Amino acid sequence: MTEAKKDRPWLFRTYAGHSTARKSNELYRTNLAKGQTGLSVAFDLPTQTGYDSDHELARGEVGKVGVPVAHLGDMRALFDQIPLEQMNTSMTINATAPWLLALYIAVAEEQGADIAKLQGTVQNDIIKEYLSRGTYICPPKPSLKLITDVAEYCYSAVPKWNPMNVCSYHLQEAGATPEQELAFALATGQAVLDGLKDKVPAEDFPKLVGRISFFVNAGIRFVTEMCKMRAFVDLWDEICRERYGVEDPKFRRFRYGVQVNSLGLTEQQPENNVYRILIEMLAVTLSKKARARAVQLPAWNEALGLPRPWDQQWSLRMQQIMAYETDLLEYEDLFDNNPAVDAKVEALKAGARHELANLDSMGGAIGAIEYMKSQLVNSNADRLGEIEKGETTVVGVNRWTEGEPSPLVDEEGGIMVVDPDVEQDQVDRLNAWRAERDADAVAKALEALRTAAATGANVMEPSIAAAKAGVTTGEWAGVMRAVFGQYRGPTGVSRSVSNKTEGLDDIRDAVNAASDRLGRRLKFLMGKPGLDGHSNGAEQIAFRARDCGMEIDYEGIRLTPDEIVAATERELPHVLGLSILSGSHIPLVSNLMDKLRNAGLGHIPVIVGGIIPDDDAERLLAMGVAKVYTPKDFELNRIMMDIVTLAAPPNMAAE
Repeated sequence: MTEAKKDRPWLFRTYAGHSTARKSNELYRTNLAKGQTGLSVAFDLPTQTGYDSDHELARGEVGKVGVPVAHLGDMRALFDQIPLEQMNTSMTINATAPWLLALYIAVAEEQGADIAKLQGTVQNDIIKEYLSRGTYICPPKPSLKLITDVAEYCYSAVPKWNPMNVCSYHLQEAGATPEQELAFALATGQAVLDGLKDKVPAEDFPKLVGRISFFVNAGIRFVTEMCKMRAFVDLWDEICRERYGVEDPKFRRFRYGVQVNSLGLTEQQPENNVYRILIEMLAVTLSKKARARAVQLPAWNEALGLPRPWDQQWSLRMQQIMAYETDLLEYEDLFDNNPAVDAKVEALKAGARHELANLDSMGGAIGAIEYMKSQLVNSNADRLGEIEKGETTVVGVNRWTEGEPSPLVDEEGGIMVVDPDVEQDQVDRLNAWRAERDADAVAKALEALRTAAATGANVMEPSIAAAKAGVTTGEWAGVMRAVFGQYRGPTGVSRSVSNKTEGLDDIRDAVNAASDRLGRRLKFLMGKPGLDGHSNGAEQIAFRARDCGMEIDYEGIRLTPDEIVAATERELPHVLGLSILSGSHIPLVSNLMDKLRNAGLGHIPVIVGGIIPDDDAERLLAMGVAKVYTPKDFELNRIMMDIVTLAAPPNMAAE
């Protein structure tokens, strides 16, 4: 009997990068030796938001959630001994995507590569940054122009490169329902293609459509998620055919990579996350017609902190077992003509089409940013509320919470901790780079870049020239800020109470009583210091505080300690909340507490939330922080009562 012909497996990737380019390079080469077949680069927050490693806003953030790449030398070190012409590289970068691609191309040319043969993806999806991830720089319209610049350049110079990866991953993390994830991502794809229509000859436009790819999230409801992927395939084909007249089916193909859902990983009983990751992977591998082109899996301990190489290896082995030990790749689609699947897919498509029509009526994705943001915050409030009430079961969190201690969490916490000396090392090398480069060449390159941006020319060629001249990430982004301006996105949290006040009567009564004792309405200020744009937690705390009757103040993400102190002086809140998920909580909170005391505001209780190891929580409490919350503290109502008690203890006499 002849063996059935197997499909080729998807690309195996691990989302990785930390500390320095050299250390990340060692990790990449080790992972490739273990059988990883593509690279997925995580950049640190200063790189993502266009700041050099020595900028005030970069303090405490360097090398924490990814690798710092401040110039060509860093990019050179990152890919040392990795032949880029043979590699398939995904770079999770958005606002600074043209710049990081320029650095990548410059390094490839140094290696002697034919850049026309380079394969990979640059995420380059700025719209979801306004909605969920928060690493935007400039306003929407010029940012969209930069996306189309990359696509136009890649079409002619790097034809195998995916110039834009519509990213719905973070939409789901921000609370999107499957229908919202479908519609908001597809609307983003349409916005980009609408902007590209006049950039290439009409007869070549279908090829450009064919280079747009997607990056999605797969959650624990794996049947729904699998149906969502089949709906994505159908809807994208429909849009390409009907909206853009693409006749060749290969250019209408829905091509996507996936990272399964990190949001659903739990700090409690973290060993359970291994099962969650496996089940979520099924959603994007079981259905042949909707199978991912590339899969990257989180590690079991991401709710605790930064995974170690062994943790990443464990997730890689999961993919290899699925692809090479099972018989999955020997069969046609397992779900064709399944009535339950067909009905769910059609229902998802109908919901997505309805939402797409709604977005179209607002002028498409760019015009609907504020609407989409508010919808995500609202949906996320529903999701968290269902967990709090027990309507959604999360094993180990709101049911079956008693268990044995995890043997995987060792005395070091079961995570990798970035050496605090890394930041100074990176800054020293950055200063050495600046000292050794040709200052005149840098000035000329920046002027050419400024001219291109100001006149509407494509910025890619001058960006590549700037990379070769020694320009830094902060200098490149500084030109974009100077030409296009900076932007502060909507928070999605209005000051008006929502309709989600059921079950809050006791807390609302406590807030009213505390306000009477205080002599004015209890006021809570929510601040997000640093460059971390993961705002879901901050939004939900502010949302619930408002619905509990508190007066709230939340200005959004990426505030400096000085801006938070100024807001505290101006608003005089009774409690100040800080949300930091990037691992930079110790330096940021320490700096902020000192500034509050110096401003005579040290009496205001401060609460801090984030992914914070126990030892760090003790250090924060020793600094004077009143309460520390981590992902295990999912009961927002308990946090609300803590705020009430901190603001106005019951024994406080009414004024």
